Amino acid sequence: MFLWAFLDKTFGLGHDTTGKLAWIHGGSPTYGFLHFSAAGPFAGTYRQVAGQAWADWLFMLGLLAIGVGLCAGIAMRASAVAAATMLVLMWSVVLPPANNPFMDDHLIYAIAILALPLMDAGHTLGLGSWWQQTAIVRRFPVLS
Repeated sequence: MFLWAFLDKTFGLGHDTTGKLAWIHGGSPTYGFLHFSAAGPFAGTYRQVAGQAWADWLFMLGLLAIGVGLCAGIAMRASAVAAATMLVLMWSVVLPPANNPFMDDHLIYAIAILALPLMDAGHTLGLGSWWQQTAIVRRFPVLS
């Protein structure tokens, strides 16, 4: 989900982002969602952030890091916490959600993603076992 969003927004693969709105062609990956979808108590704040270069870079680097981490099974705890945080922030953009006064797919995904490191998903289907033995993880266990 995160890696696909990164690729689509970077190259305009046509799912949510057309080629002319791709980041590599000068489009903003944050403008559309934050400007047009923002509602509720944080709408003004999100509209001010929409399209800012620092927000675009932070968002895209986050999508890439989370996507690679979750897909490869490395840094699963950090990736899952970052993913859940990003999803909760996306949920807060559209308050209140259209279909339910509280719950929407962003929160469901956040809960599901937080379960991944608890189930050792990175060790089962990814590079987690190798990652755990690297020098950087031994030095910084928070990266496990």
